[in-house]
Amino acid sequence: MESTLICVLLLLNTHINSGHSEDADGVVKAVLTIHPNSSQIFRGESVTLRCDIQGGGVTEWKYTWRKNGNSDSSSTKNEHEVSAAEFSHSGDYRCLGSHQQQDSKWSDAVRLTVTPLPKATLTVKPNPVFPGETVTLTCSVGSDSSWSYQWYKDRNYNVVSQSGYSNNGVSHISRAGVSDQGQYWCEGNRVSRPTSSQPSDPVTLTVEALPKTTLTVKPNPAYTGEKVTLTCSTRPDSSWNYQWYKDWNYNVVSQSVRHTIPGDTFTISRAAESDKGQYWCEGNRVSRPTSSQPSDPVTLTVKALPKTTLTVKPNPAYTGEKVTLTCSARSDSSWNYQWYKDWNYNVVSQSVRHTIPGDTFTISRAAESDKGQYWCEGNRVSRPTSSQPSDPVTLTVKDNQPSTTLTSDKEDVFTGDSVTLSCTVESSGWKFYWYRHRPDSTPVPTTSGYSNTLSWVSVSDGGQYWCRAGRGYPVYYTLYSDPVQINITERPVSVLTLQPNWTQIFIRETVTMRCDIQGGGDTDWQYEWYMNGYSVYSNTKPEYRISPVYRPNSGSYTCEGVKGNKFSRISEAVQLTVSDQPQPVLSISHQWLNPGDSVTLSCGVKELSTDWRFSWYRTVPYRAGLPSLSDKSYSLQPLSDNVTSEDSYTLIPAGPTPTGGYVCRAGRGDPVYDTLYSEPQFLWSGDLQPSVSLTVNPNRTQHFRSKSLSLSCELKGNSTGWRLKRYTETAWPSECPSTWRSITESTCTITSLDTWYSGVFWCESGSGEYSNAVNITVNDGDVILESPVHPVTEGDSVTLTCTFRYQETNPNPKTDFYKDGELIKNETTGEMTIPTVSKSDEGFYKCKSGQGESPESWVTVRVVAPGSSTSVLVGVVVGVLVAGVLLVILLVLLVRYKNRKGSCFNRTFWPPQPQSTNQDPQQDQGSTQGQAPDTVYTCLHGDTNIYDTINPSDHHDNDAAGASAAGPSHVTYAQIQLKKLDKKKKEKRNYPEENPVYSEVKTGKATAAAGPVAVTYAEVDLQKKTKAKKKRKTATPPEAESVYSLVKPYTAPAAAGPVDVTYADVDLQKKNKAKKKRERATPPETDSVYSRLKPRSCPGP
Repeated sequence: MESTLICVLLLLNTHINSGHSEDADGVVKAVLTIHPNSSQIFRGESVTLRCDIQGGGVTEWKYTWRKNGNSDSSSTKNEHEVSAAEFSHSGDYRCLGSHQQQDSKWSDAVRLTVTPLPKATLTVKPNPVFPGETVTLTCSVGSDSSWSYQWYKDRNYNVVSQSGYSNNGVSHISRAGVSDQGQYWCEGNRVSRPTSSQPSDPVTLTVEALPKTTLTVKPNPAYTGEKVTLTCSTRPDSSWNYQWYKDWNYNVVSQSVRHTIPGDTFTISRAAESDKGQYWCEGNRVSRPTSSQPSDPVTLTVKALPKTTLTVKPNPAYTGEKVTLTCSARSDSSWNYQWYKDWNYNVVSQSVRHTIPGDTFTISRAAESDKGQYWCEGNRVSRPTSSQPSDPVTLTVKDNQPSTTLTSDKEDVFTGDSVTLSCTVESSGWKFYWYRHRPDSTPVPTTSGYSNTLSWVSVSDGGQYWCRAGRGYPVYYTLYSDPVQINITERPVSVLTLQPNWTQIFIRETVTMRCDIQGGGDTDWQYEWYMNGYSVYSNTKPEYRISPVYRPNSGSYTCEGVKGNKFSRISEAVQLTVSDQPQPVLSISHQWLNPGDSVTLSCGVKELSTDWRFSWYRTVPYRAGLPSLSDKSYSLQPLSDNVTSEDSYTLIPAGPTPTGGYVCRAGRGDPVYDTLYSEPQFLWSGDLQPSVSLTVNPNRTQHFRSKSLSLSCELKGNSTGWRLKRYTETAWPSECPSTWRSITESTCTITSLDTWYSGVFWCESGSGEYSNAVNITVNDGDVILESPVHPVTEGDSVTLTCTFRYQETNPNPKTDFYKDGELIKNETTGEMTIPTVSKSDEGFYKCKSGQGESPESWVTVRVVAPGSSTSVLVGVVVGVLVAGVLLVILLVLLVRYKNRKGSCFNRTFWPPQPQSTNQDPQQDQGSTQGQAPDTVYTCLHGDTNIYDTINPSDHHDNDAAGASAAGPSHVTYAQIQLKKLDKKKKEKRNYPEENPVYSEVKTGKATAAAGPVAVTYAEVDLQKKTKAKKKRKTATPPEAESVYSLVKPYTAPAAAGPVDVTYADVDLQKKNKAKKKRERATPPETDSVYSRLKPRSCPGP
């Protein structure tokens, strides 16, 4: 049919091309042709429809295409192409040519038929397949043999290229494996149309595993001699035959006498050790699959029969003792046992002494006949039915009672120690009994072991000990041991002492720890020292010396003595605390000095420490070679009597004011261990000095913050190198720093004050001289008090001015002035004037107004000393007073001597100066003026003679109040001797006898606040009483130990004026026994004690 359609189309095309393209009416007709010119177009092929119009004289046609009479499309091309034919393209097609001059007639309908491609068919045999089998894949497209084929797997559209595949329609997989399973399909292709077919439907190839055999072994484990059956099965098919393998050698197990293979079983009739190992099996048959997988290996274990164990207790045994033989086959209790003796294989039978309860064989009373070799064997119903016989045990029976031996690890011990007693016997299985004092007493303890430890023994635990052993039931006892003596004494005590015994130790000091054993003797001890529980030192000597000591040596120390295996009691712990090198703190009783005042320096070491000796220094400008402070700001010059045991040092000014810096240091031990130097403390004076003076501009002590201040050192002598110094509570003394001043030579200007500039300022020379000091206060408020910078002189006029920061806004505010916290005056001018200032005006002043309150300032008043004319007058008065005093003394001695055995004189001691704080300048000045001295009255008893000797002399005294810087003083000496008066016989009192009292009367000048005063000294010598033997001779005063009494006219400060006071220097002589002749004593010139003499009546006898 296909060839016939092609012939018709060719004839039609020939007719059209021959020129018959017009109808009878002369209208051109279109001719439609299809290319390829085939009666069958396959899906996917390319098809071209061509519309030809010939004749008519028109060449540029527009073509219209119509499918199935209802769909038109236009084109200028005479061809319509379908690139890939689909079933939807099937239908009847016509075409028409159009031109503006004429249209052609429609072509005849031409049918286009699209048919599907032929489909390939795939078959797979066998499927499923077992591993190792051959698989055949067959692909075909109808009955046409002109096709070749492509093979595909798992939808990856890649041609299968493995070996075993062919393109002739049949492919083979020779040995199928798991990797071969999956989806397969095929496709045909050829040269003629259609060139390819549709792919086949996919076919899934399944590769199934070979059936696996299962091996079972029963019983397993097996005991030697038992029957073992091995069974192999391949479920569910029973048509298999089996091969048996052992120990992976792939050799088939062959049959033998003991090995048979009936069907699917392998039987071992009598298992032996050689049968153990790994077994597996494999099935095979005629039908597919022809073989199975080998079974998993099973290990056959062949065990020996359980072996019984025989125990004999006790062994050896003693005649009469109970013996128990126990037979056991592991933990199973289902066994019965047979008993054998002496390898005769005869079962031991029961008797009166022999019983067999269960697994035991009991000999109630052992005898010599029971000794020998025993063994046993088990049997039961379940497998294994019998056991191996036990190893033989030889029972030994002895006919003697055993003995024990007692020993002790220590015989001489200390209380608190432990002692171990050991009791030994030649065999085992015994309990031990321990006895004290008597062997037949009740046992102290009973132990299962052979040792008994006595812990923490006391003295009462001492004495004799015994032991014995027993075993079995009823108990069979050994003999008693020999006694052992234990001696227990009190443990000696270790005492640890620290030398030196200071609670605080400092680095680089030397420490010695001594360990004394009390109650333990002094020889043969080894001494052990511990720190915080760890051993640090061991020695045969009782001392442990640490030199030098450092902070890591701090800790809790103990010691003990060791002598062999004995130890003393550990000592009580001694805490050693090592601190850094201490720095003492120096304090000054008052830092602002009044002329004539004494000042006390106090040096304290803050840490709890003792036995210090203190060294005292005065600061001087730094000089190499002298001890210096660490920053080399000052060198240190020792004071006189530099080292003291007391922590205080008193400066008694004599001559120039001792202003300046002071430093202390403490030391202790031998060799001496020194602390650091203290920070320097300064002693200041507000009085102008002869060498230099410090001036302040503005000339006041209080200043406003942010204002300027200029300080200048004004030189008055040849001193050079003056520096301005400053001291505050929180800052080290410093020179005028460049950060807050402009300086020209000895002038420092602070351009903008702040409150932290408050402090004490002074000038200091390169040679160590000091100027007056000024206490500057910078106030952050709006009110200050202008007061004198330097002390004022008594009688001068003083004006205090209250100044305000904003003075121009309120020039004359109402102002209240206060002294020592109490309101003293109201002023409207802001000023308060004291026209004639006196000592009573000294104190703290401040002012207060509506604008605020000023800080307090101290005003110091100096008292004027008397002039030279006054000195002459005072000298006359002193002379009269001295004569009056001497006369009074003579009268008192003459009148009172009959009723009393002594005469009276009084002594006045001046109290120490009060202390003041560092920040209140001048507040302590003059604090002792106007106070009456303390007076001590002394009566002299005994026989006295009175001699009066007056010698003019010049004397320069070193007393601070008795010497003047201006020149020498005139001194008059008076020697007074008191002589005993005889009550029965009166004698003239103008003959010198025993015990003279000498009074040295001196005239001198005392320095006061205003000037020198005349002073008279009186020396009184009290001689000891000596007994006259035959004849009294004129007594010669002794030469030693005179007591001088300074007689001084004293001017006491008061509002009205001076008061004259007389002092007497009294020398109390020791009592000396006269032998033959006494010589007249010469009053000494040293060691004077000054007292104030007052006329006073002595109390009655």
